[in-house]
Amino acid sequence: MAQEKSSDPLDIPPITIEQSIEVVGSWAENHLLTSGTLIEALVLVSILLASFALRRVMVPRVDTILARETLLPGMRHTLHRLLLVASSGMGALLAWIAHGASQSAGLDGELLRIAANLLTAWVVIRLATSFLRQPGWAKLITAVVWFVAALAILGWLQAFLDLLDSIAFNIGEMRLSLMGFINGILLLTLFIWLSSLVARLVDSRLIYLEGVTPAARVLIGKVLRIVLYLVAVVVALTFVGVNLTALAVFSGALGIGLGFGLQKIVSNLFSGIILLLDRSLKPGDVIEIGDAYGWIRQMGARYTTVATRDGKEYLIPNENLITEQVINWSYSDTAVRLKIEVGISYRSNVHRAIELMVEAALTQPRILRDGIHAPQAHLSGFGDSSVDFELRIWVSDPQQGLVNVASKVRLAIWDLFHQNGIEFPFPQRDLHIISAEGLTQRKPDPDDRSRPATDSAAGEDKLPPAAD
Repeated sequence: MAQEKSSDPLDIPPITIEQSIEVVGSWAENHLLTSGTLIEALVLVSILLASFALRRVMVPRVDTILARETLLPGMRHTLHRLLLVASSGMGALLAWIAHGASQSAGLDGELLRIAANLLTAWVVIRLATSFLRQPGWAKLITAVVWFVAALAILGWLQAFLDLLDSIAFNIGEMRLSLMGFINGILLLTLFIWLSSLVARLVDSRLIYLEGVTPAARVLIGKVLRIVLYLVAVVVALTFVGVNLTALAVFSGALGIGLGFGLQKIVSNLFSGIILLLDRSLKPGDVIEIGDAYGWIRQMGARYTTVATRDGKEYLIPNENLITEQVINWSYSDTAVRLKIEVGISYRSNVHRAIELMVEAALTQPRILRDGIHAPQAHLSGFGDSSVDFELRIWVSDPQQGLVNVASKVRLAIWDLFHQNGIEFPFPQRDLHIISAEGLTQRKPDPDDRSRPATDSAAGEDKLPPAAD
């Protein structure tokens, strides 16, 4: 006599694919392929269509109302997610009401019960994950958790776990199954997330510690993050049941291969640690390397972020900061000297021009004015058309820009020179004509330098016509 199969798959622990399929078929035959299943299916489809129509009608209207309101950043997106969850919750509520009505009408109601449980689980999971900041992770977690919940609701969870555990192979004395692999991935993801959370918490607390330099804070946070990640990997492997001693030889060979393959990454990692230890660079320093000029915003494990005044961010590998020449404008002192070249005409007062250039520099509050950092103007040379000067100024905040303060000083010099009669030069040339038909000769006046060109020659008589 054949053994009667139970309608509950929890009573039969299948360990093979054939047995699992047989259990699912038996359950479907007992609960779904009945006379009342068609009625329940029609009711369920009606509920789903009503929920979908409600979402299509209500969500755009509520979004329009929210767009008119002034809300905090991210609040509008959060309310939109909650509205979608509420529409699914309405479907779950209607499914429960239909399930109660079907039982009152004498129907089995198993299909509606399953649908109501699945919709309820979906609403609870979506509500729990709607506050996550990463939408991609929220969708992935929702799908995985709801899949497990659906298996539990249908009573197939243990059968599914047994099926995953049956797919396995042995490596020596160690047994590796698909179930163990999935557990290892989940545990590793969880522990790495916890490690990252702890590292971010420590980084936020290090800011408030007095006496700790920015470079030391970055170094502590980086070392702590690496240690936590290593601990997370070891703990995850231990939980899965992997014998770490058995992997010693394999890990050594793997380490050599990774060392050659990830040479640049490892080099950048240790270069970043060296930079933090020798304190040659730290967050906030104004540096210049190649075409990049700006201040260090962040020092990571692989690269250093250099932000510029143009809104660009250069991601410079740490190895380049070790091997290439780097100009650190704020290594020992944040004061930076700028040189502004100025020229005046030969007829202007040179001493008065020097006083006005210094006065123009002192009008800018960012320019230092004490001791050796005081503005100074020097006569640097005599040009063809101008007397050349060099104005030297110092600023203590180069991260705020250098071109802008130099431009303001030049504008101040322009205004003061025009107010005090100091002329800016323009190119001048003296043209001496040796001979020309129809011009009289005269001796050039050595004191007359105001004329840009003279038509002087060796005598005062007219020149004879040139021979053909």
